[in-house]
Amino acid sequence: MDPSAEAAAGLEGADPGSQRDRVVTEDEWLQKWETGNTGFHKKQGHPLLQKHLDVLLNGRSGLRIFFPLCGKAVEMKWLADMGHSVVGVEVSEQALRDFFAEHSLPYCEETVPEIPGAKMLQSTCGSISLYCCSIYDLSSSIVGKFDGVWDRGALVAVNPCDRKRYVSLMITLMEKNSSYLLVTVLYDPNKHKGPPFYVPEAEIKSLFGDHCEIQHLQKVDDFSDRHRQWGLDYFLEVLYLLKFVP
Repeated sequence: MDPSAEAAAGLEGADPGSQRDRVVTEDEWLQKWETGNTGFHKKQGHPLLQKHLDVLLNGRSGLRIFFPLCGKAVEMKWLADMGHSVVGVEVSEQALRDFFAEHSLPYCEETVPEIPGAKMLQSTCGSISLYCCSIYDLSSSIVGKFDGVWDRGALVAVNPCDRKRYVSLMITLMEKNSSYLLVTVLYDPNKHKGPPFYVPEAEIKSLFGDHCEIQHLQKVDDFSDRHRQWGLDYFLEVLYLLKFVP
């Protein structure tokens, strides 16, 4: 069966119960970066952002754009080069240092007084500021609010038990006219424990529906050998546009 047809046949409504209690610790994420187990990183950037960039920017310039659980996403450099201000957060200091090194970007480092043990790595030109800490340590009083969010690999990486907490934080970081591009993944959650975690559209509506207008933009087949090794038959990425409604 065609992957899209499988989802259309009802698997999009599959019970994610087998994943509901799954918890990935911070140490596990750090180990992924230390061992190079980062198949989720796209070296050439994400084609869905390239295709739908206009939706994120909406004709605006000089935006503040947030990358939750940013890793070393190359899109941060793209957007900074376009004149936008980029802020990211990531628990792995190695990922952040790799980002600056791989783009030959000089940066400075400073502590974050409001967050014990946290660091902020900032490009010397000031357009990219990356926080090394738990995302739950951030607040609008520390990082301000954002005109745009690129959430690829963030919501789907958050432990299912923390999703409401994550979304509550994200809502507080959104300006009233912000555009939030969200990528989720669909597959049979009985065949893979995650991450990335299976997040059906019904849950997106449950999590964001009280605060945002939700528009489904595109669904693409992203199945690869990596997913086959997980025991999966299909793997879809789904892109949504969330518009904050104050």
